Amino acid sequence: MDKLGSLFLPPAKSTNAADVDALFGFISITSVIIFVGILIATIAFIIIYKRKSDNDVTSLNDHNTTLEIVWSIIPVFLIVYVFYWGFTDYLKLNIPPANAYEVQVIGQKWNWAFKYNNGYTSPNELHVPKGRPVKLVMQSRDVLHSFYIPDFRIKHDVIPNRYTTVWFEAIESGESVIFCTEYCGTSHSDMLAKVIVHEEEDFQKWLKESGGRPADMPLADYGKMLYTKSGCQTCHSTDGSKLVGPSYKGLFGSKKTFTDGSSLVADETYIKSSILNPSEHVVAGFAPVMPTYQGILSNDDIDAIIEFIKEQK
Repeated sequence: MDKLGSLFLPPAKSTNAADVDALFGFISITSVIIFVGILIATIAFIIIYKRKSDNDVTSLNDHNTTLEIVWSIIPVFLIVYVFYWGFTDYLKLNIPPANAYEVQVIGQKWNWAFKYNNGYTSPNELHVPKGRPVKLVMQSRDVLHSFYIPDFRIKHDVIPNRYTTVWFEAIESGESVIFCTEYCGTSHSDMLAKVIVHEEEDFQKWLKESGGRPADMPLADYGKMLYTKSGCQTCHSTDGSKLVGPSYKGLFGSKKTFTDGSSLVADETYIKSSILNPSEHVVAGFAPVMPTYQGILSNDDIDAIIEFIKEQK
């Protein structure tokens, strides 16, 4: 398939994409042929057997055994063939090769996090090597989500209190979009991430250098980068507008009243607590929907976000 995709399908960027597209094409073409055939037959019968006069008598033939067997047997063969083809592809997508590189995937409202074997957790960016199988071990921390990469033709539910797996092998470097395709609440449509495919050498370099703030980047700038990468912008504005959660504008140093009637000053301790244990203090006027970032953001990451919030006057 063309790398630019087609009228009906996005670009095919994984080894399994061609198999999925072939089955989709077969079902689509077969359905069109059957539909057109039935439409032509219906129109022909209307014309041929149209009643010509009031003296026309309807035929007493109420069935044709041979015809009925034919139109029953052919669909059965088609259904069995499509089932076999689809089940074979299903097994391919759910049984990863033994040498697959494993990445832990965490879904929660409303972001994705990807944990690698070096201990680094990347928010909303899945980094993988080109030409190497990648196995995703997925879990949800709250509600049902669904992990979908159209370019790779993979889609799998991410379920609370249960692990699910899926795998792919990217055939070209570049970026593709990751969606959640199971409605999961207010900001479901903003639960986006991206997969970044590297050449093997570049991927190993990225693994070695991943995690932590670049030496020449100011702490607040790093916090701003995490604000975007971690999905904070989905729920917290920086211009004072009300979203799912309180705005960062003027947040630091302000007094916050909570749903239980208590109140606190929004200092460093409060902000860190809100990131790690968001249900402990829920600001009045907002729903308790923020997920925890324990195991996703390091202490250094949280310090950077706090510094970024301080600058939102």
